[in-house]
Amino acid sequence: MKNIVSVDWLYSWLDDEGVIPVDCRFYLNNKDQGQEEYHDAHIPGAHYADLEKNLSGPVRDRGGRHPLPDLDQFVSFLESMGVDETKTVVAYDAQNTAMAARLWWMLKYLGHEKVYVLDGGFQAWEKKNYPLTEKLPDVEKTTFKPDIQEDMVADLDEVREATDKEDIVLIDARDEARYLGKSEPIDVKAGHIPGARNRFFMDNIEQGTWKSTDQLKERFEAEDKPVINYCGSGVTACVNVLALDEIGKKSKLYVGSWSDWSSYDEHAVKTEPNEK
Repeated sequence: MKNIVSVDWLYSWLDDEGVIPVDCRFYLNNKDQGQEEYHDAHIPGAHYADLEKNLSGPVRDRGGRHPLPDLDQFVSFLESMGVDETKTVVAYDAQNTAMAARLWWMLKYLGHEKVYVLDGGFQAWEKKNYPLTEKLPDVEKTTFKPDIQEDMVADLDEVREATDKEDIVLIDARDEARYLGKSEPIDVKAGHIPGARNRFFMDNIEQGTWKSTDQLKERFEAEDKPVINYCGSGVTACVNVLALDEIGKKSKLYVGSWSDWSSYDEHAVKTEPNEK
């Protein structure tokens, strides 16, 4: 698989200074827990990336709950971890790739190709009894030169247009209950963007590890047109972006996602399933 590496692979490269593990564990119901767990025990050499402090910017009236951070600040954060064009980054979490995929997507957005997610995440590493440490990594600051891939992002106008177009597919990565508006624990409206199909991000994973390329092809075989992905706040949708990339389908991310769409009174909301 081209975006996913095994714990065995990472273990074999653990002493290579060109490979940088990044711990992305984060819990929305306890926002300090991920970093606390990192300080208790992490993969040797791993840095910590906080979803809301490093991988997101300040929340405003519009733009969703996890907007992109200031890119200059994010570049500085990458440089503080020693990331440059020569380094291979391996992102991991304990949330079925949700947080790790956000870092994967952001590095791809900045033009960095050598980035992967760890199959099975922290749990798979623990299961193998591979080493863990409390020691913070030594780092030599680098210079990171971004090459922004604008075609990876869909803005609000593009999403609005997609609701009326037959040649663009909108994919909602949230669970079915939220997609159908039966449950909405976070955002101001329940339901989904008109025309969107539901592809729950966790259905890319089976028993903690990624499904095979053939299984992913079967899962997304109906997506034969350009795709715009969204979720609640632009995080878990990155898992679907990664899955689509695995099978050779490039797609865009609506970063603001449902938390942005639902903040507009004039936006239509649907609660019935759609398979246009």
